[in-house]
Amino acid sequence: MRMMSIASGSSGNAIYVGTDTTHLLVDAGISGKRIEEGLRLLDLSGEDLDGILVTHEHADHIAGLGVLQRKYHMPVYATALTIEALKKDRSLGRMDWDLCIPVNCDEAFSVKDLRIDPMHISHDAADPVAYRFKYGSIKTAVVTDLGVYDDYTIGGLMGLSAIFLEANHDIRMLQTGRYPYPLKQRILGKRGHLSNEASGRLLSVLLNERMQHIFLSHLSHENNLPELAYEAVRMEVEMSDTVWRGDDFPIDIAKRDMPSECITL
Repeated sequence: MRMMSIASGSSGNAIYVGTDTTHLLVDAGISGKRIEEGLRLLDLSGEDLDGILVTHEHADHIAGLGVLQRKYHMPVYATALTIEALKKDRSLGRMDWDLCIPVNCDEAFSVKDLRIDPMHISHDAADPVAYRFKYGSIKTAVVTDLGVYDDYTIGGLMGLSAIFLEANHDIRMLQTGRYPYPLKQRILGKRGHLSNEASGRLLSVLLNERMQHIFLSHLSHENNLPELAYEAVRMEVEMSDTVWRGDDFPIDIAKRDMPSECITL
């Protein structure tokens, strides 16, 4: 299995997940041109994509969705409520809704040789999900845009080999920044986004002997810095009860303006 962030952050998200025979995007929240440029780094083009998995309907996750689907006539996978929300978004332009395939949380489905299992997350959207992937014995996940996590979240993410995990904001930067108060409360709320510290606490529970790579994802441009996210997450791991330490696993930052390295599992 291969995974690469083409873009990740509050200004747009698109993550590639694939195998030798299956090629998927999780979200298409940047321009079609940028997505195509990222795919070329993998020696792929939009024609190679087997579909787009949409986590939810916010603009930073769907901005390029209409363009890509019109150009390549590819399936789009999302929950039924998310599809209904997409239908109301005029910014997408014309879409082939017959190619929008409803999925259900905790009901796995396959695209060629990849097994995909959506799971509930807590965010202020119609029916937001994270996506888990299974290829042979390898399990990975893309988990962003969640205000809180619980036992259900933890249980669904155990035994992973790699994860894209939200580390959206530094709490102090957000609290003292220029965002209006209602927006600050939304981000800090249960249906908002994970802080660096919350991300580190969740990661501490998920670390295991199979874990090969961690990407901190969906960083806020206004309320976070890559070095702050990295250090805060690593420190939470160090202070936790886990047997693992902060330097035991590669931790990279998925950037908003450039692709990450492509990892092979």
